[in-house]
Amino acid sequence: MNAAEEILDVVDEHDRVVGRLPRGEVYARGLRHRCVFVLARDAEDRVFVHRRTATKLVFPSLYDMFVGGVVGAGESYDDAALREAEEELGVRGLPRPTPRLKFLYEDGGGRGSWWSAVYEVRCAVPVEPQAEEVAWHAFLPEREVEARLGVWEWVPDGLAAYERLREYRRAGGAPRR
Repeated sequence: MNAAEEILDVVDEHDRVVGRLPRGEVYARGLRHRCVFVLARDAEDRVFVHRRTATKLVFPSLYDMFVGGVVGAGESYDDAALREAEEELGVRGLPRPTPRLKFLYEDGGGRGSWWSAVYEVRCAVPVEPQAEEVAWHAFLPEREVEARLGVWEWVPDGLAAYERLREYRRAGGAPRR
């Protein structure tokens, strides 16, 4: 099955399921759905950063400091976070990602909105990212990620999630592991 055929839950402004449709239709109609964002760190506390492939349905060829994606129909955020992290990093046996926050992302580019659950996970094993998802990758110190925020073109929802995660930490949320 290609990505556009994957079935997603369509949700309302309170994150309640109101229907199910193929991803391609959800995207085309700008319908509200669910996504997960997982900030992956290696054993040296560096952040996994990657550039998306040019074939991605949303935000092709842009940089991202999160792995993740859509939550499938009937799937929990927690299960989607683990599935997406393992798929995109190309690993098995990750610990369950730790939930940090959730927010409703409103896309200014006409793509609609999506409930966004933000997680963190430690990946202490070598990664083999999916070639169809990841064009380039590296683990970067967070200060280097911060320095590139105004230089590289980042996915807007990932950038919004990163800003909210920084605010969460400043407000006393759980520190980095």
